[in-house]
Amino acid sequence: MAVSPQTPNSSLSTTQINHLGFEVLSDAGNKVAQQFGIVFQLPAELRPIYASFGIDLPSANGDDTFGLPVTATYIIDKNRKIRFAFVDTDYTKRAEPEEIIEVLSRISQ
Repeated sequence: MAVSPQTPNSSLSTTQINHLGFEVLSDAGNKVAQQFGIVFQLPAELRPIYASFGIDLPSANGDDTFGLPVTATYIIDKNRKIRFAFVDTDYTKRAEPEEIIEVLSRISQ
């Protein structure tokens, strides 16, 4: 699953437009992301650039905070223990699928 600060309607649109095969949950106001300490505020000087690309954060997120979560992947076990965490401020980087599969294999035994 993915978690996004977008409103439920915006998340649904993203899921449909991108033909995602997983659920996208809405984290209104970045409340969960804040608990993980991964929220940053989009600087004022970047807001017009986002708008020029057609990205309307206040509309998509349902607030005017311009808060965005940093790219992160977590594996959380049934006891709510974080077994894997990947957090990077570079949005182009993602956790390696092989590493995720290895962790999942290890904790499912």
